[in-house]
Amino acid sequence: MNTLEILTAEKLLRIKAIKLQPSNPFTWASGWKSPIYCDNRKLLSYPATRTFIKLELASVILEAYPDVDAIAGVATGAIAPGALVADLLGLPFVYIRSTPKDHGLENLIEGDLKPGSKVVVVEDLVSTGSSSLKAVEAIRKDGSEAIGMVAIFTYGFPIAEEHFKKANVDLRTLTNYDAILQEALRIDYIAKDDLETLQEWRKSPADWK
Repeated sequence: MNTLEILTAEKLLRIKAIKLQPSNPFTWASGWKSPIYCDNRKLLSYPATRTFIKLELASVILEAYPDVDAIAGVATGAIAPGALVADLLGLPFVYIRSTPKDHGLENLIEGDLKPGSKVVVVEDLVSTGSSSLKAVEAIRKDGSEAIGMVAIFTYGFPIAEEHFKKANVDLRTLTNYDAILQEALRIDYIAKDDLETLQEWRKSPADWK
């Protein structure tokens, strides 16, 4: 586990952008019961954390995708981080809706994206990867190239890895589930007894009770 993964995990835990409750699980929109909940919108309220995330996402993009032409944020959680990164890099920015607007121009992609652009997609978190990859599909249908995706956090589900591999999309993240657990244990956010529960959940989240 690298230093960036641990440092990012520590910052997200400190501001409670990521919460762990093994004994009092959350219910996701999908209906899954989960001992973890991630709300990276919270980082926007903390200037130091917000700046850290912006700088690190930009650094990953410059290193991994130096020929990037534009940044795309996935609505709604990644609109703000994506815009911050695009501003820092001096690049055009668009955001991608989950579904087209039901009025006006009925846009799926908001903003001006020149055909043939090499686009890096910014996500706040990756779970199964399905919604993230819909954004990639929208970019490709619009005539541009999604050269990669950067995200703040990933649960690291095997199904997500399969989805990204099948879609031929390179994914880079600042931190991940394993780093969160390691750091949460170090700062006494969780007890050692909680660790097994949290690890078991990730193996089969849809069936976990």
